[in-house]
Amino acid sequence: MSILLLGVIYIAFIGLGIPDAVFGSVWPAIHTDFGVDVSMATAVTMTTTIGSMLMSLVSARIIKRLGTARVTAICTVLTASALYGFSVSDGIVKMMLLALPLGLGGGCIDAALNNYVAVNYRASHMSFLHCFYGVGVAASPYIMSLALGSSTDWRQGYRTVFFVQASIALVTILSLPLWRLAGGKEASEAKRSETSTSPFILLKQKRMLLCCAVFTSSCAIEMACCAYGSSFLVFARGLSEADAAMMISVCYAGLASGRLCSGFLSRRLQPDGIVLLGMSILCLGLLLLLIPCGGLLAGIAMFLIGFGNGPIFPNMVHLTPKRFEDSQAAMGVEMTAGYAGVLGSPIICGIIARFVGVENIVWYLLVLFALLVTSILLLRRDESQASQKNLKKL
Repeated sequence: MSILLLGVIYIAFIGLGIPDAVFGSVWPAIHTDFGVDVSMATAVTMTTTIGSMLMSLVSARIIKRLGTARVTAICTVLTASALYGFSVSDGIVKMMLLALPLGLGGGCIDAALNNYVAVNYRASHMSFLHCFYGVGVAASPYIMSLALGSSTDWRQGYRTVFFVQASIALVTILSLPLWRLAGGKEASEAKRSETSTSPFILLKQKRMLLCCAVFTSSCAIEMACCAYGSSFLVFARGLSEADAAMMISVCYAGLASGRLCSGFLSRRLQPDGIVLLGMSILCLGLLLLLIPCGGLLAGIAMFLIGFGNGPIFPNMVHLTPKRFEDSQAAMGVEMTAGYAGVLGSPIICGIIARFVGVENIVWYLLVLFALLVTSILLLRRDESQASQKNLKKL
């Protein structure tokens, strides 16, 4: 039963990825239809991310009261409903209002499923799970491109994406009895409770702050490459717009490949070892990006950045129950930190591009990498010291 349930969780994670990429892929058509400035896309995406951050912070109490199964089903229905709302919206204000429940649903699913898999399954499944998120991220723009390419409008594309998401929601609803039969733990304490450790109490812990720094910096690197990587390659390295866009796809291919390889490597290496290996590969990619290069070297650099950064998030997530007694509350705080990186990084890149020059974004990436390395090394030292104290007590 646990393997069958894992398949349902994989499908639910595809549903988590579907809304994340569809809006950006169709925004050129939407902003023309609505007659609004192209920059208004930021308002919608920021609203979604803020909703995810808020829900991640309070998700532990909701999940412990309702259970992972019901939260997953309810929130998938919520995201599907928001996608249908997008398809019938007649203005940007309505889209912004719908972006909030879209973010709230996604943030709660993220925290719930990540913790459930971390508690009940091996590290390899966590990496594979995040590969399935990549399937959802890749699938929705493809569906939208088919809709736009067949002379239908973006609304029909959104309705198609809605039907896919609604089908996933139906799977999560029908699977509700399966969660009870599988008999998995809801949290690291092995039994649910309506009480939850306050995020503010957790943030007083040094270990929690270091984990948050890792999640923020890793997600910020990913978003910086996604939002401004193409511009950097065009204006700082002389690539054509088409080639630069391809390099971003190469980066995401590296991200998915890194997580896939992490799943297989986890049978031989511990999660913290895979994180260190990923950081080494990420460092190599960033150093190659410093070299004035043509398309081939740029492609290698972007692939290595994605490949090295990819395993960091799922392996850090998997270690959460080991590091914190209330893993569900800690998971919510960590997801919030990751969303903070997603939200803030494009803004910082925009400021750098406007006032310092887009070619200097690579130095911002190196600063984020330095924060990532420092946080992980301090985290390892903190855990080593705690382990030695426990040995002395014995």
